[in-house]
Amino acid sequence: METEDLNILSADKPLTNPKDDEFGYAPFAENLAKSICEMSPPDGFVMAVYAPWGSGKSTLLNFIVHYLEQKPEEEQPTIVPFNPWWFSGQEDLTKSFFDQLLGVLYDKWQSLDKNAKELLESLAERVAPIPGLWTKGFAATVNTIIQPKDIHKLKKEVEELLKKENKKILVVIDDIDRLTAEEIRQLFRVIKAVANFPNVIYLLLFDKDVVVKALEDIQKMDGEAYLEKIVQVPFELPLPDQFSLRRLFEVDIQKLLGNTPKELFQQDHWREVYLQGIEHFITTPRSIRRLINTLTVTYPAVQGEVNFVDFIAIETIRVFCPFIYNIVRHNSELFSGYMLYETASSYMSEEERKIFHDSWISQINEKDRKAVKNIMMLIFPGIRISIKYPNSTIMNQKLAKDNNQLHICVGEIFPRYFRLAIPEGDISTFEMKAILALASNSQKFAAKLLQLSYEIRPNGTSRVTLFLNRFRNLDEKDIPLNYIPSILEALFTVGDNLLKLYTGSSNDREIEDLINQLLARIEKEERSKVLQQSMENGQAIFTMVWQIISLGREHGKYEATKSQREAVRLVNKQQLEELEQVALDKIRRATQQDKMGHNFLTVPSLIYILDFWHDLGGVEDIKQWVQKVIKKDQGLVELLNTKPRVYIRGFEWLSLYLEASEIINRVKNLAEDTGLTENQKLALHEYIKEYEMKEREENPNHPSP
Repeated sequence: METEDLNILSADKPLTNPKDDEFGYAPFAENLAKSICEMSPPDGFVMAVYAPWGSGKSTLLNFIVHYLEQKPEEEQPTIVPFNPWWFSGQEDLTKSFFDQLLGVLYDKWQSLDKNAKELLESLAERVAPIPGLWTKGFAATVNTIIQPKDIHKLKKEVEELLKKENKKILVVIDDIDRLTAEEIRQLFRVIKAVANFPNVIYLLLFDKDVVVKALEDIQKMDGEAYLEKIVQVPFELPLPDQFSLRRLFEVDIQKLLGNTPKELFQQDHWREVYLQGIEHFITTPRSIRRLINTLTVTYPAVQGEVNFVDFIAIETIRVFCPFIYNIVRHNSELFSGYMLYETASSYMSEEERKIFHDSWISQINEKDRKAVKNIMMLIFPGIRISIKYPNSTIMNQKLAKDNNQLHICVGEIFPRYFRLAIPEGDISTFEMKAILALASNSQKFAAKLLQLSYEIRPNGTSRVTLFLNRFRNLDEKDIPLNYIPSILEALFTVGDNLLKLYTGSSNDREIEDLINQLLARIEKEERSKVLQQSMENGQAIFTMVWQIISLGREHGKYEATKSQREAVRLVNKQQLEELEQVALDKIRRATQQDKMGHNFLTVPSLIYILDFWHDLGGVEDIKQWVQKVIKKDQGLVELLNTKPRVYIRGFEWLSLYLEASEIINRVKNLAEDTGLTENQKLALHEYIKEYEMKEREENPNHPSP
């Protein structure tokens, strides 16, 4: 697969240049950019663009940024892009926001001195919540630990700093409607907390209906009223008119038509099917891309063997109403020829057929029912005729004509339309290509991996497991060499999240094998450099450690029974040591991110990472971190609740870094706390039991019968 092929199937790529504007968004974007440049908000300003999902909000945002960048430098605001969806599923959404804000300001504002940076960082620390701290009985609010008056004082100091700098800041936040309800609330609390900073403009883009509902569900209040308190100027993005959407859709259809015989694309049939059914689903640019990209993959396999109008129609049903598609696929005799129209059919009576068809029609949601019913009756006329025109002679004449035009309603033609149907939860060739098209961008690829990890298949496993297995089995030509660095960076960014969001395989082996395959394709002299840079840019500590151990085993380290020949090792000894140092630096930084050391407790397979740290001489560092964690009861509880990858009694691993006598009385008292979860209570009681067995000189790992 060449790079160009991947770009063809970029399923949801927003436009960046107003010259490519297809729906009249450019003038709106230009005017909004002009207004932003002319604004000087003394107390901050919040604007929002409301538009349905898939209508082109990201394209509009790109156009706005384009026009801003065309302005003279002195008129341009400092743009701070923040896409909260990249951080969805993490506990530090607030911290991620401030990290992005501070990162851009540090980069763009050379005038910021050390004191100014410390002031901004101090505010960020006080507004951000502490990950991993919350348990039953606590509310994870935005403001924690520091008293409101302290935050108020800090905000005043930051306001003075921003007034002094006198530089306009534009914070753009997209994809808000993709977050969970709790994350949406958290994000709006942050915006509300800092919305009045001088010279700061917020531009928010989201589907208003989605956000209002989320706020109402979580806040138990009027979501629209809540928005009005935050958003000072809302805009409704003008939706593309049906004529523009149809024109764009038909241009793409003509490209797909290719050498299709004329008799397989009748204009009258197309006009009727489109206007009475398909048009209902073509509401946004994204809906066009979804359907066209599906047809791009599915139609070539059946071109010349099916009626193109009918094929577009049934694929529309598959994309936008998949459960009806499956009903059709599994009940060919009730939709296509033969049995359906035999006057003496012994299979099913006319009344029984009517009940069947009324049943599936009633299951369609009311909004789509008329459109789906129209499509189905136009491509399966027997549904209509069996009710209104029971004369089988008329129907047989109709079928004879349809047979020449390869319509889906013909019995022997029907199966051709379903050659590419895949099992529920599977990943089609089209989807695989669409995902691979994202692999040139580490952030987008990482976000897609996260999305797949949340999607559970009927067998209980995650779709990301299936994807990783498919990915490992691709030919080298399917993965351009220049994509490998961004793929590695994505895996080292979200790899840890792929280990714990589903049931079934742990995925560590799949990720390890995939990384090793990709590394083997890179020239030896470049391999370590690419790997090190990917790790330095990532946050998935366990994935890094697991990969380094894999590389170390080739050298006979980490309990390997033998070492590999130098010629087959992916990295040499010096490179391995450098990578080990990268991982150690990541571990140390993670333990120092907050004063209590709680952040590091959330790392998956923590005990495995501590073993790695221990093997590389970090015993004293681990002891110091453990002491810091257990200063607070919550830290002690979470530490004891940490699960080993391979079952080892809590006493065994923790005794390497902590004397049981130091904590046993606290553990016994905490075990009676009714606010603990069942898992936490179980962990504490297990520790007490092991301690008492040890006191009796019994082996906890081999208890007496």
